[in-house]
Amino acid sequence: MASTDQTPKKNVAVDLIAGGFAGLMEALSCHPLDTIKVRMQLQGKARDPSVRAAGFIKTGIEIARKESPLSLYKGLGAVVTGIVPKMAIRFTTYEYYKKLLTPIDSKIATWGVFLAGVGAGTTEAVLVVNPMEVVKIRLQAQRHSLSDPLSQPKYRNAGHCTYTILKEEGFRTLYRGVVLTAARQATNQGVNFTVYSELKSRLQEMQPDYGATLPSWQTSIIGLISGALGPLSNAPIDTIKTRMQRELGGTESGAARFLRIARNLVKEEGARALYKGITPRICRVAPGQAVTFTVYEYARKILDKAPLIGSQAATFEE
Repeated sequence: MASTDQTPKKNVAVDLIAGGFAGLMEALSCHPLDTIKVRMQLQGKARDPSVRAAGFIKTGIEIARKESPLSLYKGLGAVVTGIVPKMAIRFTTYEYYKKLLTPIDSKIATWGVFLAGVGAGTTEAVLVVNPMEVVKIRLQAQRHSLSDPLSQPKYRNAGHCTYTILKEEGFRTLYRGVVLTAARQATNQGVNFTVYSELKSRLQEMQPDYGATLPSWQTSIIGLISGALGPLSNAPIDTIKTRMQRELGGTESGAARFLRIARNLVKEEGARALYKGITPRICRVAPGQAVTFTVYEYARKILDKAPLIGSQAATFEE
């Protein structure tokens, strides 16, 4: 890391590589939980109450037993393909919005950090996350039996899924639910960056010897805490969005589709159904953010010293 008296010169390539690597590690370690979350959100009212009560562990076991353990990684290709631009957009736009909201010769306020996070989340949702999630959810929603050779999934992989959607349903389908995705990402990143920033500042004040860089285990803990709060604030949005993006075809407007799904969901399955998959989602997002921040800060520290791309800047400042 560069000394604190140097003026950081940010390099987009550092954000791109560090963010992409952090996202890749997050996807590889947490994607099975996301697949379980999606399956739970897509489930109708269970005929057998014991199945419904068993929760995400039973869902994961059933997927692995009936479709093979590798099925827990359905849609991973779509996620990995979108991770690098997603993380690059998240961190670079967050820094850009934060700079705009920081008064001259003054420290950015907490509300400014929150708005910068909201802006970053909205930007990444529109440019990358929504198309990626439509493909991912279509792949994760597929069920097939290993014992039945005639049971073949419609989509072979992320590329084939994207091609099929574009051919059969059109480009607009990739942006189905984009408003809900943007709302989810905005609240996630607003809460995520704000809580992470505040906790990091407090720990730095309590431990001045560490300077701008906290130990990795502390970065992981505050990333875990900040990552757990977002899903609690927007679980209903995520559940409805998932069902919207799973549907094939249709000519309804986004608002009409949203209201129909929300109304039917509550009527047929109860208000608690809006929080389906919340446990695996928290179990995925919280450690995912811990991995992301820890790997990102570590990777940036290394890349800042690398020739050609290194900026010699301090690690990511909240």
